[in-house]
Amino acid sequence: MSFTLVIHGGAGNITPAIMNKEQEEQYTEGLKQALDKGYSVLHGGGTAVDAVVTAISVLEDNPLFNAGRGAVFTKKGLNEMDAAIMDGSNLAAGGIAGVRNIKNPIKLAKEVMLHSGHVFLSGSGASEFALNQGIEMAPDEYFFNKSRYDQWIEIRDSDFYQLDHKEDNLKGPLPNTDHKFGTVGAVACDIHGNLAAGTSTGGMTNKRFGRIGDSPVIGAGTYANNKTCGISCTGHGEYFLRAVVAYDVSCLMEYRGLSLKEACATVVKDKLVKFGGEGGLIAVDAQGNFDFCFNSAGMYRGMRNSKGEEIVAYYGL
Repeated sequence: MSFTLVIHGGAGNITPAIMNKEQEEQYTEGLKQALDKGYSVLHGGGTAVDAVVTAISVLEDNPLFNAGRGAVFTKKGLNEMDAAIMDGSNLAAGGIAGVRNIKNPIKLAKEVMLHSGHVFLSGSGASEFALNQGIEMAPDEYFFNKSRYDQWIEIRDSDFYQLDHKEDNLKGPLPNTDHKFGTVGAVACDIHGNLAAGTSTGGMTNKRFGRIGDSPVIGAGTYANNKTCGISCTGHGEYFLRAVVAYDVSCLMEYRGLSLKEACATVVKDKLVKFGGEGGLIAVDAQGNFDFCFNSAGMYRGMRNSKGEEIVAYYGL
C-alpha cells in the first residue's frame, strides 16, 4: 500500500520579490525537517494521525511559521493559538481555540480528540484540560519573536490587523493581495489507506475580541474522511469559514464523484474566488493521490510519498 504526507506553511503573496536566497533556504529547510519527521512515522508503519501531529509539531517549533513558537501577537500583546486534528478512519476530531502557553497546540488537539469526550475546547477550559493531560507548556518568552513583536507595536493602537508579519501586510477589515496567511498544516494517507488532517495557527496580528478563524473548525479549515479526502486549509479565515471549504471538497467527491484535483479546483479556484476568498489548501485521498491548490501568488508546501517522490516549493505553479 502506498502512503503520502503533504504539508503547508501558509499561503498568500509569496513571490521571488519578497524572498531572498537566505529566506528560501530557511523555508526549504523548515519544510524538509517537517517532511522528514512526519514521513518517518508513515515509513515505519505508523498512523496517518501520528504522522500529521509529528509534522505539524516540527512546524510549530519553527519560528518561521505562524503557529506554536512563531505565533503572532494579538491586540493585547498575547499569543493565542488554534489547532485541529481529524481522523478519517472514524471521523473522530479534536479542536482547540484561543489557547496560550501551549508548546504544541496540535498535540493538545489530539488529546481533545482522544480523551476529552468532546470535539472543541477553547480558552481557559482548553488550558485546564491541557494541564490535566500533561501537555507541555512554555513561558511567554518562548513565543517571543522580535520581528513579529515590532510589527504588532506599529499597529497596536489602530483598528488595523495583519494577516501575517510582513511590513507590507498592513490591512484594515478587508483583505487584498499584499498579505501572507500564516498557518501550518499536514494531511496524510498511511499504509492502511487511512487519512488524517491537521491545522495549527497563531491567527492574525492585532486580532481582537477572541477572534477565531477556520483552522480549528472541523469542516472549514480541517477535515478528513477515508471515503474522500484529508484537507488542511490556509487563507483568510472568515471566507473559509463561510464557504466551509474543507468539507465542501469532500462533498464534491462523495456526492458528485469528482476527483481530488477537480474538487479542490472547484472550491479554491472558482467558488472562493467568486466572493473574494484568497488562500489555498493541501489534500490527499485514500489512494495516496495529493494536491496543492491555491488561488494566491504562492504557498509554502511540501510532499513526500512511498513512490520516492518529493516536492518542496513556495511560489506559484
